[in-house]
Amino acid sequence: MTDFFISLGMDPTWAFVVATIAGILLIALPLMLAVAMIIYVDRKVWAAINLRRGPNVVGPFGLLQSFADGLKVFLQETIIPSAANKGIFILAPIITFTVALLAWAVIPFDAGVVLADINVGLLYILAISSLGVYGVTMSGWASNSKYPFFSAMRAAAQMISYEVSIGFILVCVVLYAGTFNLSDIVDAQKGHGLGFVNGYWFNVLLFPMWVVFFISSLAETQRVPFDLTEAESELVAGYQTEYSSMSFALFWLGEYANILLMCSLNTLLFFGGWLPPVDWAPLYAVPGIIWFFAKTFFFFFMFSWVMATVPRYRYDQLMRLGWKVFLPMSLLFVFLISGWLMLTRYGGAA
Repeated sequence: MTDFFISLGMDPTWAFVVATIAGILLIALPLMLAVAMIIYVDRKVWAAINLRRGPNVVGPFGLLQSFADGLKVFLQETIIPSAANKGIFILAPIITFTVALLAWAVIPFDAGVVLADINVGLLYILAISSLGVYGVTMSGWASNSKYPFFSAMRAAAQMISYEVSIGFILVCVVLYAGTFNLSDIVDAQKGHGLGFVNGYWFNVLLFPMWVVFFISSLAETQRVPFDLTEAESELVAGYQTEYSSMSFALFWLGEYANILLMCSLNTLLFFGGWLPPVDWAPLYAVPGIIWFFAKTFFFFFMFSWVMATVPRYRYDQLMRLGWKVFLPMSLLFVFLISGWLMLTRYGGAA
């Protein structure tokens, strides 16, 4: 894009600045629209599973319901508790929302279609996603209320527990692909069925790690059955209890942006990204970005499906699953995958 602006006669420095801003807007604005629409899809999926109609009044088929909800919270009064730490109270939802957007800078939507194609993209994702806990913790502490504070402590423990497992899962992916670059990780999945499957959607070695990654994604984004931070029967609304108006909406938008991010990572790391699901020539006629969005939407449907059907875990069950099941399992697969690669790819060389 920089070359395009230079061809228009723009100074190279300004061309780079304008191209970067344009790239950011091309990601951020459609992402906000996508968040609004997946909230609608989320509610429709829940309604269908519960044999209800869901949103069906505002706009055709209820498509404008999310925008009506956004207008409603925008017009509400922002109330800050008198005993709250006002600066941190206001800053917390901004951090949560901003961090949720920053991670998308390295997500490749198609071959070459990425804002920052850096060689340590996966490390960048891991670092940025771990910052999300700060917004939640700050909001719980700054509210000066017991229930939000309990929720913030739960969120911190929960995110740390599952990020450890996610870290080892990503080690497995990096070992197999031999790179931290997300575009190269997708390219490494070409024909990765170990000869058993003709496609880019199933790896015999990494499939168990995808199952763990998907469940950890639910816990990382605090979705059912791991929504212990917002357990309304225990914590009213969790860390968001004292928030209203746009500050509440920023938490909401950040949460769904993170959900979309985890769905896209499921697509990129394990299911071939923009590659077609089967290595069949006619499927390559479909643009890669369409395959990427279709796979991401499929994983979002799975998120909604789980939310509508699976009951909430107890907190001790949540911790036990993370530390006593997923952590040893991910460590075991680091050993198995590295051993397999030493025997097959590197000929057993030390």
